[in-house]
Amino acid sequence: MEAVATPLYHFISPLNQKQPRCYSTNFGLVNAAETLSESSLSTSLESLSSLQFDYDKKFNSLNSVRAMHAKMIKLSNEWDSKKNMQYFISGYLEFGDFQSAAVLFFVGFAENYLYWNSFLEEYTYFGGTPCEILEVFSELHSKGVNFNTEILAFVLKICSKLRDMWLGLEVHACLIKRGFDLDVYTKCALMNFYGRCCGTESANKVFKETSMHDSLLWNEAILVNLRNEKWAEGLQMFRDMQALLVKANSLTISKVLQACGKLGALDEGKQIHGYVIRYALDSNILIRTALINMYVKNDNIKLARVVFDSTDNRNLPCWNSIISGYTALGYLDDAWELFHEMKTCNIKPDIITWNSLLSGHFLHGSYREVLAIVRRMQSAGYQPNRNSITSALQAVSELGYLRIGKEIHCHVLRNGLDYDLHIATSLVDMYVKNDDLQSAQAVFDCMTNRNVCAWNSLISGYSCKGHFEKAGDLLDQMKEEGIKPDIVTYNSMVSGYSTSNCIKEALGMIRRIKSSGMSPNVISWTSLVSGCSQQGYFREAFEFLTQMQDEGIKVNSVTVASLLQACAGLSLLHIGKEMHCLCIRNDFIDDVYVSTALIDMYSKCGNLENAQKVFQNLEDKTLASWNSMITGFGIYGLGTEAISLFDRMREANIQPDAITFIALLSSCKHSGLLDKGWKYFDHMKTDFGVIPTIEHYSCMVDLLGRVGYLDEASDFIQSMPMEPNAAVWGALLTSCRIHGNVELGEIAAEHLFKLEPYNAANYALMMNLYALSNRWKDVDRIRDKMEAMGVKIGPVWSWLKVDQRIHIFSTAGKTHPEEGEIFFELYKLISEMKKLGYKPDTKCVVQNISEVEKEKALLGHTEKLAITYGLIRTTSPAPIRVINNTRICSDCHTVAKYMSLLRRREIFLKDGVRFHHFRDGKCSCCDFW
Repeated sequence: MEAVATPLYHFISPLNQKQPRCYSTNFGLVNAAETLSESSLSTSLESLSSLQFDYDKKFNSLNSVRAMHAKMIKLSNEWDSKKNMQYFISGYLEFGDFQSAAVLFFVGFAENYLYWNSFLEEYTYFGGTPCEILEVFSELHSKGVNFNTEILAFVLKICSKLRDMWLGLEVHACLIKRGFDLDVYTKCALMNFYGRCCGTESANKVFKETSMHDSLLWNEAILVNLRNEKWAEGLQMFRDMQALLVKANSLTISKVLQACGKLGALDEGKQIHGYVIRYALDSNILIRTALINMYVKNDNIKLARVVFDSTDNRNLPCWNSIISGYTALGYLDDAWELFHEMKTCNIKPDIITWNSLLSGHFLHGSYREVLAIVRRMQSAGYQPNRNSITSALQAVSELGYLRIGKEIHCHVLRNGLDYDLHIATSLVDMYVKNDDLQSAQAVFDCMTNRNVCAWNSLISGYSCKGHFEKAGDLLDQMKEEGIKPDIVTYNSMVSGYSTSNCIKEALGMIRRIKSSGMSPNVISWTSLVSGCSQQGYFREAFEFLTQMQDEGIKVNSVTVASLLQACAGLSLLHIGKEMHCLCIRNDFIDDVYVSTALIDMYSKCGNLENAQKVFQNLEDKTLASWNSMITGFGIYGLGTEAISLFDRMREANIQPDAITFIALLSSCKHSGLLDKGWKYFDHMKTDFGVIPTIEHYSCMVDLLGRVGYLDEASDFIQSMPMEPNAAVWGALLTSCRIHGNVELGEIAAEHLFKLEPYNAANYALMMNLYALSNRWKDVDRIRDKMEAMGVKIGPVWSWLKVDQRIHIFSTAGKTHPEEGEIFFELYKLISEMKKLGYKPDTKCVVQNISEVEKEKALLGHTEKLAITYGLIRTTSPAPIRVINNTRICSDCHTVAKYMSLLRRREIFLKDGVRFHHFRDGKCSCCDFW
């Protein structure tokens, strides 16, 4: 015999969360039960003959049940037979006397485990609650009725269900006080109670302090751990159980397989699969379904399909598991094939099947298909539930289909689903992401029970739109209503401030997170880094990265993508390469945002070859990656290659968007491909449904102007359906500067001076244009205007990196310490160039000085000095990479070509937004820039 019940003392300390519940009842059968539950439960009327009773006869009222019950007690010596008891329990339940039914159950049935589940099901079916059963138990117990271990085990089971910790502890104390020898069912009930109400540690103590562990106890111990999501602990217990050759039941095996899925433990899952086959359990449909789910969770759809195909008795959960697996892993076509196949097998899909398709399509970006599936399931007679509606609302958010979102909202209201907290929160989020904050606020105001997610969604909406005062008011109101802001709340504020160019305020919110007792996480810092990168504060982005690392927070893929954007902005190729290595080490390389950012970084840092390698290695090329690569070709003046890539994109059935055509038209303008540019501009709306924006019109003006069609460019501006902005007039003025058209240039400049009165670049362009025509008085007039307005032209600079050091050459500030050697080498190079036919282009000097002085001035251009220094201090075959902050003049462009020819070196020069690749005396732009 085993020892008595497990001691209670070591379970008491952690149980101070709530006070015992008080139960009180008033019903007549309690008094009768006091006598009926004693040792002599049989009636004293043994001499009376048995009452013959018709069990098919139905009661017509509660009084008839009570009258017949009383008659049976008085006249029959078999009144407490199981059949009679069951008959009267059903009668009391049918007419709502749940307390009397519970008394009869405790008196006559509770010692038999077989009746527990059926009694609970019948009890709840008629409207009773498990809480009322505990009330009956408490009343009987307070009147001194003694119960055996079977009844106490049953009560523990209900305590577990209701999370009634104190009554469960009282039952355990009763077991200890009365010195009961616990059977296996009671021990399992005790472990289940502690596992649900106090945690796995207490439940495991019950298990460990039991001297003999049979299969039921082992299975219950494992299940307790797995129910509490202690996946690793449950899996280890299963290993220990197998080492003792204890057999696991089907429920335990299915739950352990679930743990393997959660932990990504594919090898352990395969071993359990072998165990299932070895013990001939593979015909169990519950286990087979669990095996499918385990393989799916471990991204092994092939083995999941093998299990599915070898299953003979496939039920609906089995079909749902494999369809869900295919959709979760992105095999959407295969999922649909299985969907149609299950119907041919006379298995009717349910709402879970449809929701699997919905969630899978949303997860993999097929947002339009999500809405189509919702319509299809409705046509098939299925009413969308909360999960269906949530998926649809999320798809609407991604697509920006506000009208359809409102239709879904109407459906929610018509079907009375607006009470659902999850749906209401999704509605708030949908309106926020569709820039309808008024409707989002209205839904939020109608919510009676707002959770932290609803608050966060609305605060995020106001914050991201720059309404910081309203967001702050909501934050204060949230606290007043007893909802504690979490890290997501504060992160939304950090993100809003960062993207709105309020870096100081974003830092202040970081400090507020710390003062509230929380620690900024990777999302907090990434929001700050991302905001800086988007606003052009590239140096600050790297400073915040340093602070983030100092606090021991590791970067994630979003952080890396933002930092790559900063590298592209600063043309920091060496740091970009280091970030690329970081991506490889941390498995970020397959992230679509990271890979796209890498293509962009390499393109803008002068390494188009690496950009192409990253693009070619992408297995799943998204629209963003295609757009980035087309843009890359464009900024190098490789328009033909950009068009070829666009054709490949169309062959891959990738639908272009507005950004694609901006990249394509930019490529055409940098290469002078006028006919191609017109073709794509004319067809973007008719063939692809993309409506031209101001950016597309600006590209066309630039293209027309660069190829010399200035009058056509002017007419094009006049015919635009929207008001021309500074980019449009700037494109025209730049073209006038290239072709020396002062008349049109003055018109463009007049508009620019109104639109951007403090942009020095516009004044500089106009002065250059006047200088080309020797209109020096007009040059002085523009200069005087700038002085009167306080507008100053910033310094021109170029820089390159040599031996891990940045060398800057600027028209302002200190001269380079090796200036003498640089000019000596430059004079030498110019002499060699002149022998090959080089003539200085003095038109590039906008000063009213002599030709000799102009030639001297040309030698001081920063890009010439930077390239010359690169030739001195770097060795072949490493290319020289120079970054310049202004458009390269024609003389420097010519000199760079000669330098590449004379010294047999590759030279990459970035002037603003595009690159020139000089090699063997030629440039990638073909002298069109």
